[in-house]
Amino acid sequence: MAKNRSELVSEVAEKAGVTQKQVSDVLDGVFEVFSDVVSKGDKLTVPGWLSVERTERSARKGRNPQTGEEIEIKAGYSVKVSAGSKLKAAAGTPKGK
Repeated sequence: MAKNRSELVSEVAEKAGVTQKQVSDVLDGVFEVFSDVVSKGDKLTVPGWLSVERTERSARKGRNPQTGEEIEIKAGYSVKVSAGSKLKAAAGTPKGK
Protein backbone atom coordinates (compact mmCIF):
# COMPACT_ATOMS: atom_id res chain seq x y z
CA MET A 1 0.00 0.00 0.00
CA ALA A 2 1.37 3.42 -0.94
CA LYS A 3 1.63 6.37 1.43
CA ASN A 4 0.84 9.84 0.21
CA ARG A 5 2.55 13.01 1.38
CA SER A 6 0.02 13.87 4.09
CA GLU A 7 0.27 10.37 5.60
CA LEU A 8 4.08 10.63 5.55
CA VAL A 9 3.98 14.08 7.19
CA SER A 10 1.58 12.86 9.87
CA GLU A 11 3.64 9.77 10.69
CA VAL A 12 6.97 11.65 10.82
CA ALA A 13 5.46 14.39 13.00
CA GLU A 14 4.19 11.79 15.45
CA LYS A 15 7.53 9.93 15.60
CA ALA A 16 9.60 13.13 15.90
CA GLY A 17 7.29 14.90 18.34
CA VAL A 18 6.94 18.00 16.16
CA THR A 19 4.06 19.60 14.30
CA GLN A 20 2.90 18.51 10.87
CA LYS A 21 3.59 22.05 9.63
CA GLN A 22 7.24 21.76 10.73
CA VAL A 23 7.61 18.40 8.98
CA SER A 24 5.95 19.72 5.84
CA ASP A 25 8.29 22.74 5.78
CA VAL A 26 11.33 20.47 6.19
CA LEU A 27 10.15 18.17 3.38
CA ASP A 28 9.65 21.20 1.13
CA GLY A 29 13.23 22.25 1.90
CA VAL A 30 14.61 18.76 1.28
CA PHE A 31 12.90 18.48 -2.09
CA GLU A 32 14.02 21.99 -3.05
CA VAL A 33 17.63 20.99 -2.33
CA PHE A 34 17.14 17.77 -4.37
CA SER A 35 15.87 19.89 -7.29
CA ASP A 36 18.74 22.37 -7.04
CA VAL A 37 21.38 19.62 -6.93
CA VAL A 38 19.88 17.67 -9.84
CA SER A 39 19.37 20.81 -11.98
CA LYS A 40 23.09 21.61 -11.61
CA GLY A 41 24.05 18.09 -12.70
CA ASP A 42 25.48 17.20 -9.29
CA LYS A 43 24.86 14.01 -7.33
CA LEU A 44 23.22 14.00 -3.90
CA THR A 45 24.03 11.08 -1.59
CA VAL A 46 22.52 10.25 1.79
CA PRO A 47 24.86 7.40 2.84
CA GLY A 48 23.02 4.17 3.49
CA TRP A 49 19.69 5.54 2.28
CA LEU A 50 19.74 6.83 -1.29
CA SER A 51 21.49 8.75 -4.02
CA VAL A 52 19.94 11.01 -6.64
CA GLU A 53 21.64 12.17 -9.82
CA ARG A 54 20.87 13.60 -13.23
CA THR A 55 21.59 11.34 -16.19
CA GLU A 56 21.88 12.19 -19.86
CA ARG A 57 19.87 10.50 -22.58
CA SER A 58 21.24 10.73 -26.10
CA ALA A 59 19.08 11.53 -29.10
CA ARG A 60 17.49 8.46 -30.64
CA LYS A 61 14.92 7.28 -33.13
CA GLY A 62 11.51 6.15 -31.98
CA ARG A 63 8.11 5.33 -33.42
CA ASN A 64 4.82 7.12 -33.03
CA PRO A 65 2.64 4.36 -31.50
CA GLN A 66 -0.48 5.60 -33.27
CA THR A 67 0.89 5.89 -36.79
CA GLY A 68 4.05 3.77 -36.71
CA GLU A 69 5.91 6.73 -38.22
CA GLU A 70 9.59 6.99 -37.28
CA ILE A 71 10.37 10.10 -35.22
CA GLU A 72 13.47 11.73 -33.79
CA ILE A 73 13.58 11.96 -30.00
CA LYS A 74 15.80 14.80 -28.79
CA ALA A 75 18.62 14.31 -26.30
CA GLY A 76 17.59 15.15 -22.76
CA TYR A 77 18.02 14.48 -19.09
CA SER A 78 16.49 12.07 -16.64
CA VAL A 79 16.89 11.41 -12.92
CA LYS A 80 18.32 8.24 -11.39
CA VAL A 81 17.44 7.36 -7.79
CA SER A 82 19.40 4.49 -6.22
CA ALA A 83 18.60 2.80 -2.92
CA GLY A 84 21.35 2.58 -0.32
CA SER A 85 22.21 -0.40 1.87
CA LYS A 86 19.86 0.52 4.75
CA LEU A 87 16.92 1.03 2.40
CA LYS A 88 17.69 -2.25 0.60
CA ALA A 89 17.89 -4.08 3.95
CA ALA A 90 14.53 -2.61 4.99
CA ALA A 91 13.00 -4.03 1.81
CA GLY A 92 13.96 -7.51 3.00
CA THR A 93 14.29 -10.71 1.03
CA PRO A 94 11.49 -12.14 -1.13
CA LYS A 95 9.69 -15.12 0.36
CA GLY A 96 10.99 -18.48 -0.79
CA LYS A 97 14.54 -17.28 -1.38
